[in-house]
Amino acid sequence: MTLQQLETFFWTVNLGSFSAAAERLYATQSTVSMRIRELENSLGVELFDRTQRKARLTPKGRELMEYATRMLDLSTELEHRIAARASVVGSVRFGVAEVISTTWLPQLIKLIAQRYPHVRLEIEEALTGDLMDDLAKGELELVLAPGYTRQQNASTLSLGKVPFVWMASPDLGLERRVYRPSQLAAWPVIGLKPESFHYSAIEEWFRRDHARCQYLARCKSVAVAASMTIAGMGVSYLPIRGYEADIAQGRLAVIDVEDPFDPVEFIAAFPQGHAYSLARSVAELAREVSDFEK
Repeated sequence: MTLQQLETFFWTVNLGSFSAAAERLYATQSTVSMRIRELENSLGVELFDRTQRKARLTPKGRELMEYATRMLDLSTELEHRIAARASVVGSVRFGVAEVISTTWLPQLIKLIAQRYPHVRLEIEEALTGDLMDDLAKGELELVLAPGYTRQQNASTLSLGKVPFVWMASPDLGLERRVYRPSQLAAWPVIGLKPESFHYSAIEEWFRRDHARCQYLARCKSVAVAASMTIAGMGVSYLPIRGYEADIAQGRLAVIDVEDPFDPVEFIAAFPQGHAYSLARSVAELAREVSDFEK
């Protein structure tokens, strides 16, 4: 019995299939199957009931899962507490929201390279909903994104808060006054796709005033939405961070509204499981680097 076999067993159970475990471990599905079979042979028991269409744990398999989790926790804790950071080898696949990638992500990557020079990073930028789906499926090990403060089977660390406000180009002709949702609904809205963190919040904000907004466009990128807003095509809900210069130079203006949103909390989310992991370590570094409002 080896730690590699136990890790393969652990991820096969957690992710629900040999193929998902293979993707997580950078191995082939046949390699995962071989490791599981070798583990069963070494213990002299069957861990999965293969008589069903979908492999299910046997009673011995469920019992082993408890031991495997504890042993892998101890192994990872030993590596993080005893081994020098420079000797840690591995990879972290993580996803980031656009607001992070355009602010302090470069500082985070630089810090990771300094602390863990032999750790490989695979980084994906997408909307929050897509990132959290990939985290749940095991395709990502860490997500840095807004809006999701609680996730089933995930641990989170706060990265701070970012104020978002309604904005428009001065050329659009909005009066300088406080707008109710029903009044702002008279203007075309440039939003993000439903997979974004604040899509449902915006919809609910308009419904509070028994109004329904009319979308001119729903974008995948905050930058695209901002550029259309600067062009005077509609109003948009944008982060203050990153657009201070456009506001100062008169390309964008903040729209005052009734019952405005609270600042949006950004979080680092990673799977529950090991008490120590590279994903958790990167999450802690992200919290250290983040310059969002605490």
